[in-house]
Amino acid sequence: MDDKPYLSLVIPAYNEQENVPMLLRRVGGALQTTGKPFEVIIIDDGSTDQTARLLAEGQNQYPWLRVLRMRRNAGQSAAFEAGFEAARGEVIATIDADLQNDPEEIPRLLPMLDGYDMITGWRRDRQDTAFRKWQSRQANRIRNWISEETVQDSASSLKIYRAHAVKGLKLFRGAHRFFPTLVKMRGYTVREEPVKHSPRFAGTAKYGFGNRAFVAFVDLLAIRWMKKRYLRYEIDEVRS
Repeated sequence: MDDKPYLSLVIPAYNEQENVPMLLRRVGGALQTTGKPFEVIIIDDGSTDQTARLLAEGQNQYPWLRVLRMRRNAGQSAAFEAGFEAARGEVIATIDADLQNDPEEIPRLLPMLDGYDMITGWRRDRQDTAFRKWQSRQANRIRNWISEETVQDSASSLKIYRAHAVKGLKLFRGAHRFFPTLVKMRGYTVREEPVKHSPRFAGTAKYGFGNRAFVAFVDLLAIRWMKKRYLRYEIDEVRS
């Protein structure tokens, strides 16, 4: 679309060839119901399957689709940072490419942004294995305890922001698990809202307990340190 969009939907994707065609159909249909101009930015995080080809075909079909491609796999936080920087909308939404986040929830959540800078989705009824749900509950309890937070589901990718809440936010690997806290640290307001969560449409999960538990804990200690040391002040220029 040539007009500046009101909404930018940012979606990291890594080896999601089974999901791309359905993802594009569903996000297009969902965002058109908002009645506002939009763009969809998919960040191909160095995929090695047919994701890149399918996205190129999608660009020929959907004028609202923009594609960024990482030269090598850099991780979900890097993909979000690149997407935030490229987004042109005054509102930025995010979901995962696996369609466990329902894009149809975005039009419902948009009006809730009134009075807030961020809406973060809470997957209250997760459609995952019993072990994965247990793992998530424990991770959220530990995350809230150490970071002195109250967020029920910090790691859900279904989120909506006013662009100023994330523009210029310098991330680190693993930061996507702590977006509500990082936004609050900047002085912005966050609302948590229950959202629908669906079984994975196709393909397999790219992250599990073994490849994220220890790293996430180390990141959590860093977040606690950042909260304690974050600079907060108000200043006025004195004029004679």
